Order: sequence, then C-alpha cells, then structure tokens
Amino acid sequence: MEIRGSLDLRKRQVLIFLVLLGLSRADTESAHYSVAEETEIGSFVANLARDLGLGVEELSSREARVVSDDNKKYLHLDLLTGDLLLNEKLDRDELCGSTEPCVLHFQVVLENPLQFFRVELHVKDINDHSPTFLDKEILIKISEGTTIGTTFLMESAQDLDVGSNSLQNYTISPNSHFYIKIPDSSDRKIYPELVLDRALDYEQEAELRLTLTALDGGSPPKSGTTLVLIKVLDINDNAPEFPQSLYEVQVPEDRPIGSWIVTISAKDLDAGNYGKISYTFFHASEDIRKTFEINPISGEVNLRSPLDFEVIQSYTINIQATDGGGLSGKCTLLVKVMDINDNPPEVTISSITKRIPENASETLVALFSVVDQDSGDNGRMICSIQDNLPFFLKPTFKNFFTLVSEKALDRESQAEYNITITVTDLGTPRLKTEYNITVLVSDVNDNAPAFTRTSYTLFVRENNSPALHIGSVSATDRDSSTNAEVTYSLLPSQDPHLPLPSLVSINADNGHLFALRSLDYEALQAFEFRVGATDRGSPALSSEALVRVLVLDANDNSPFLLYPLQNGSAPCTELVPRAAEPGYLVTKVVAVDGDSGQNAWLSYQLLKATEPGLFGVWAHNGEVRTARLLSERDAVKHRLVVLVKDNGEPPRSATATLHLLLVDGFSQPYLPLPEAAPAQARADSLTIYLVVALASVSSLFLLSVLLFVAVRLCRRSRAASVGRCSVPEGPFPGHLVDVSGTGTLSQSYQYEVCLTGGSGTNEFKFLKPIIPNLLPRDS
Repeated sequence: MEIRGSLDLRKRQVLIFLVLLGLSRADTESAHYSVAEETEIGSFVANLARDLGLGVEELSSREARVVSDDNKKYLHLDLLTGDLLLNEKLDRDELCGSTEPCVLHFQVVLENPLQFFRVELHVKDINDHSPTFLDKEILIKISEGTTIGTTFLMESAQDLDVGSNSLQNYTISPNSHFYIKIPDSSDRKIYPELVLDRALDYEQEAELRLTLTALDGGSPPKSGTTLVLIKVLDINDNAPEFPQSLYEVQVPEDRPIGSWIVTISAKDLDAGNYGKISYTFFHASEDIRKTFEINPISGEVNLRSPLDFEVIQSYTINIQATDGGGLSGKCTLLVKVMDINDNPPEVTISSITKRIPENASETLVALFSVVDQDSGDNGRMICSIQDNLPFFLKPTFKNFFTLVSEKALDRESQAEYNITITVTDLGTPRLKTEYNITVLVSDVNDNAPAFTRTSYTLFVRENNSPALHIGSVSATDRDSSTNAEVTYSLLPSQDPHLPLPSLVSINADNGHLFALRSLDYEALQAFEFRVGATDRGSPALSSEALVRVLVLDANDNSPFLLYPLQNGSAPCTELVPRAAEPGYLVTKVVAVDGDSGQNAWLSYQLLKATEPGLFGVWAHNGEVRTARLLSERDAVKHRLVVLVKDNGEPPRSATATLHLLLVDGFSQPYLPLPEAAPAQARADSLTIYLVVALASVSSLFLLSVLLFVAVRLCRRSRAASVGRCSVPEGPFPGHLVDVSGTGTLSQSYQYEVCLTGGSGTNEFKFLKPIIPNLLPRDS
C-alpha cells in the first residue's frame, strides 16, 4: 500500500507540473489541442478559425492548409467551417512509444500573404494494451543455503501504454517461500524482485512452479502472466563479478550484420559447475533482442540486424552473468550508434504554380520544405537553384522555403523555365536531392503587330479587271494565341479627294489587296494610302504601313489628230505652188497620244496618194514635203492619206486625209517679170486676200483656244477629280527621232495636251500652242 500511495503522489506531481507548463505557454502563438488515441476518423478536434481569430472566408481565400513536420496528413482542415478534423486513427504507442507526453507538431500555412501558426496536438493514451512477458517461463536457480530475505531479479513485463495505463504492480501465486518486492528505480520503471521469505530445502522440495502476474493501472486493469520455475540447488556462496559495471562502445550505423561489437567477461571464484558462467541479456526490450545477440559462453556481443541512427541513437543493454550455482552478477553495456551520411535531403512540395503571367513580378511559384534525417553536419542543408534565372529562394519558417519570381518576365524572350531545386547536405560525402519544376510563362498582349516593311509599292496595269489581286501586306505579332491573331484594315485617306473605298479593298484575315474597279492611267497614275494591322488582344494593339500603288500605262489610246482635224467638216485644202523645189514643206500632220512612254511615240507614213512619188511624209515629225519638181502635167488636185501609228504593243493608229491644190504664182520666187504688171498686180491682190484670210482664221482659232483653256483651268481648280495633265517625256527611240531634235512635234507645232481622266474615252480637251508659228518653213 505504501508503494501504491507513493506512485499516486508522483503522478499528481507530474500532472500539476504539466498543467502549469501549459498555462505558462498559453499566450504564445502556438495552439494546443488534445485527442485520445484510436479516435475515429473525421472526429472533431477544434474550430481552428475561431481559435486563431480568423474568419472562415479568410481561411478559404488565403488557401489555408495544415502541414505536419513529418509531412503526414494526420489532420484535415475543413475550409467551409474552419473545423480541424482527424484524418486517420492515431496510435499513440506507434507514434511516440514510451515518450510522454505524445505531441504532434503542425503548422497552419496561410498564403497571400504568407503566414504560419504553430499547432500542437497531444495524443492521450488509452488502456489498449495488456502487460506481456517476453518469456513464457522464467527459470530461477536458488541454492538451498540462500539466506532469508535474499532477492532475485526477475524479468519485467512490457506494457506499451504510458501513465496510469502502464504497468503498475506485480503479484505472485500464494506460496510459503517467496513474495514479490518492487524496489525504487532511477528510471521510474517497475521491476519485480523475488524475495526469499522462508529457507529452501533441496531434499524436501527441489523445484517450485509459481505464476507471476503483472497488472496495469487501467480501469478495469489488464494483466499478463508468466511461469516462474524455481530450481533449488546446492550451496553456492560466490556469485560472478564483472570488472566494471558499465561498458561503453561506439558503433557506426553502417556496421554489417554479424559484426563483433564487444566481449563482456565476468569471474567466479567457485570451482566446478558453480564456477561455470553463462551470459544473457537481462531486462532487454524486444528492439535489443532483435538487434544484438550475446554468446552465452564467451560473452561476445554481435550485431544481429542493421543499425539506424535515425531510428535509435543508443541502446542500454543489461547483461547478466550466472554461474552453475544460480548466483549472478550484472553490468550495463551502452551502445552508441554513430551517424553516417546515409540519408539524402528530402524535398516536399506543399503548393506549386506552373503557369504565371509574363507581366507579374514577385509571384509565388512554389512553397516547399526540406528535411534530412541525419544529424550534425550530415543533417545541415544548403538549398539553391541555378544562376541567371529570374527567380530566387526565400526562407520562410523553420525548414520551409518559397520560390518567387524576382521581376516581370518576357514570354517572347523565353516562354518556359526549367528550375532545378538542389538541396545539398554538409556531410561526408555530400548527398544532394534535386527537384525539377517547369514554369510556363503565359502571354499578355504587350507586342503590337509589326509589318514586314514600313512601306509597300504595288504595280497594277491600267484597264485591270475588277476585284483583281494587286498585292499583299503582312504583319506578325510576337505574342501568342489570340494576342497574335492579326486583322487588317484600310485607314482613312488623308487626301479628301481620293475615293479610297471605291478603289481598293483589303482582306482582313490575310492582308490581300484588291482593286475594286478598273484603273485608268490617264486619269490616275498613282495613289497611296495607309493600312492598319490590329491584334485581337485586350486591349488591342495596332500598327500601320504605307502602301503606294503605281498604275502602269497600257496602249489603250489611239493617236489623235490635231491637224488636220478629222471631224467630218469641210476638208482643209493646202495650196502648193507648182514652182516648189523638191523637199518643199507642204504641210504638217500634227497628232498626239494620250498614253505615255513608248505608247505615245508616234511615227508617220504615207498610206495612199493620188500620184505616188510626188509627195512624201517624214516618219518622225509628220511633215509632208514634195519629193520632186512639179510639172504642168501633174494633176491640180491631190488627195493624200497619212497613217499615224504609235509604238505600243499592239500598236494603234489613225489616218489623216490631206487635200492638196497645185497653184501657179503662189511662191515669191515664181512671180512674173516686171513687164507683166497687170498679171503681177492680180497675183499681188490674190496673195493679199490669201494672207488676210489665213490671218483671220488663225486669229479666230487662237482666240477660241485661249477662251477654252481659261474655262477649263477655272473648272479644274474647283473640281474634285484626280485627273492630271501629262506631256510625253523622255527621248524618243532612234527610229522616231525628229531631225530637228525636238521630238515628235517640230518647233512650229508644239502643243500642250490635256486628256480627261476617269471616263476612259480619252476625249481631246484643249490645244495650246507653245511656240505658234503658222507660216510654212522655207525649204
């Protein structure tokens, strides 16, 4: 009873100490909860939101989760209610063994912003194990000469429970020789000792069989039994003795199985059977018996199974030496397991983000923890990633790290990053663990479409068919997906007189340009506009380019005769003196062509004549001259047909019909002699009439042309048309060069010509003499 009272007092003292310790730490940041072992899965532990002063919505929005130190999911946090629930049944004996109290440490991790809370879960023991003896039978040899009160050490029972549920007492079956005594021990464990209460008599009773019962403190208590076989021996007055009571050895954890650890030796002064010593483990746990074995004869201790420093760091082994007379001595063997670097670091990812936008800076990519089961330098770790990456590691709480982007990224430069997290310990040799993370950079619309050229020049020949594809523009966008889809459009023209929507169109998908109607070079030789390229991003980005369209001339205008006019009116008759010399300039066919370039280079040839060989036409300038001297036999009236042809492909032509009248006395060299005064007078009067008539006609014609030009200039200044006037430019080909060196027309017949644009009829509008000279050139 005294023993039981002493134990109850100690229990109360321990309980009071634990309560005071809990109260002293109540104001810290740690939350403390308790739960009985073997509690059903899903059982309520606590309302974590209320205890931490957080709202349920905050827990959900900040992605709260519970992370244990050993990365096992014992608890589950319900984000809808804030309740902390059991995720699996807890076995206190498996989790903590004999350690009391049994505390599991957790962290509550909140993101955005990152915050940690410490949670401790105390697992309370229940009486779910009965005391058990490792040996089903305990053999004790006792000499008959043993004095009363002698104690004998006995094997203790094992109980996995702790506290009041652990082993509390021993009893032995009723007998007249022995009783059980429980001595005080420094480690507070209960070891039974068999005490001799009455002397033995080998001759009366050589063997006793008793039942040893072990009881725990549960309610109701549980028990276990073993058989105690006592053999009575003859007198043996010397027990084995060890030279030292404590042996210490250090064994590296990689020592192979079967290796020798140490040899324990004891001496006994008795002789014969009483002096023969056998060695056994005494009060050895199951772990000790599985790991070590001892030779009962030699006392050599050998390794039976591998050592693991991360599981058990030291073993305390009680060794008993027993002689043939049953007397024994004991010593203690302390085996210290030396750590080697045999565990690489472990990386546990708690959360990871595999896709981040390119314009985000300091974005959380991963939250992870590292741990190394080794100790000392073998368990110290260095965590790193590759150099020259826009990411960095940031230690947070205890052994937790965050991987964060340090600046905004550029998907167009690099769309994917392969990050290797390397964790290296400081042991020898160094062990490392690598964890690869692939981060994809998602696109944002930060690049406008870019045209392949800032300006495009397109060529289209006039008289094209409507909807003709005349060229394309192209733009590319460095973004991806819809941000890189480009649409094309025509931008409003800066020229208010340019009807751009009726001239061209653009395909919004591929940038193909089409001429909407037939173009006329004589009306519109060139125009330019701007096109825009817009992506489909949000917000949309755009760029523009200049497109210049040059209309190429086609030979679609026939030569137009300025003189003589072929308008169906009364033909103009040219007078030719019969005294004209060969090469005399009779008249000049004047024609223009509305085209340009070689399409406007004209050549002349005599197509028909009343009398072939009498007149000739210069091919380069259209001058009609006499080919020989005239005679009285030549007809008075002559009709010439002159063909005017351009140099286009295919060539176009027009014909001019000339009426010539051979007259006498028209030229001064052929006037009559002085004595023929009356004839001369008649000739002078006729010449005067002709000169006056020609001057009048020329004056009226010149006045009409000037009035017409003035009216057209006034209209053109107000008109919105894009028609342009052009004069054939550039040198003429060799076979068309005028002998005077002035091009198609001579100095006497140069005109500025303006043709209408847009109608395609090439109607002749006006004629303006640049160097008027209507008199025929002297031969």
